[in-house]
Amino acid sequence: MTSGLRENLNEVTRQKKQIETILLHMTDGIIAFNMDGSIIHINPAATRLLKINSKDDTFDKIFKKLKLDINMEKIIYLENWTTTEQKVNIDETYLNIFFAPFKDENDRPAGVMVVIQDITEHVRLDNMRKEFVADVSHELKTPLTSIMGYAETLANSEYDKDLQEKFLNVISSEAVRMTKLVNDLLTLSKFDNDKTDWEKTEFDLGELVKQCQENLQIEMDKKKQKVECFVTANVPKVYADKDGIERVVLNILSNSVKYTGEGGTIKIYVGFVYNDAYIKVIDNGIGIPEKDLSRIFERFYRVDKARTRAMGGTGLGLSIAKEILDKNNGRIDIKSKSHEGTEVVITIPTKQN
Repeated sequence: MTSGLRENLNEVTRQKKQIETILLHMTDGIIAFNMDGSIIHINPAATRLLKINSKDDTFDKIFKKLKLDINMEKIIYLENWTTTEQKVNIDETYLNIFFAPFKDENDRPAGVMVVIQDITEHVRLDNMRKEFVADVSHELKTPLTSIMGYAETLANSEYDKDLQEKFLNVISSEAVRMTKLVNDLLTLSKFDNDKTDWEKTEFDLGELVKQCQENLQIEMDKKKQKVECFVTANVPKVYADKDGIERVVLNILSNSVKYTGEGGTIKIYVGFVYNDAYIKVIDNGIGIPEKDLSRIFERFYRVDKARTRAMGGTGLGLSIAKEILDKNNGRIDIKSKSHEGTEVVITIPTKQN
């Protein structure tokens, strides 16, 4: 009998320690209150998320401080044993708080259990989704409004040939812009759904960069920009999707050309470090404010929306570049200072993973 009792006690102790360990390391906060509203258990996550101090030792003190309209007796006696849910924002941290009564071994009310979940990332992603939808709608609405306006004007009035040609050029320009936008959106959609077939091969990165430079040479000459390209000797061939990497390089170089003024300087370096080849593009253009650097890879994010739109950008170029490099085990890093210039470093693996 004594042996059996000892085994039962050991089992209870073991289960208790298991539960305590689980609660201790949970990322969700857990608080248990007795019928008097006093805390009978709280884990570190709850203390951290709700910023609870030693004085916050009862149900009312904790949740009145958060200005929540919640009543413990109502939860226990009037909620028909269903959970109550509240959302709260504490110092830019968004929390979902669940309240549920629990019973003792005699099936009588024993207190309230509270579960606190950090939903900050969910809120951030949801806000980004809403912003993305709004941006797409705006980007499509603007050229459509221009196309409809000019088309209706041409249909309802007679103009001389020069004015008609001017209106038609505007319509054509806006249609091209919409086509670029739709194509970029389709590209990102393919990336998101893993529907892109990457044809990874070995190729010479230095030759690719020089070819991209030649493709943009006319634009560089128009702005009388000084462009220099330096390729370190013996850079191994990279292993990636050549068309994708070409698109990335063209995007980065064209951005440098766009945002570097007349007579500006653009320097391109191609080299090798460890198992990665790299492309470094340095310009002395308008630069990017520090507050915008953390968001430049977000879809449709523009530092200067009006200027970027006027230059024909869709606001998706850097997002696409980052997605391509991610899919090819590469990386892109950008350093910049407003009115001082920008440095972009792209790394691409030279070995097959």
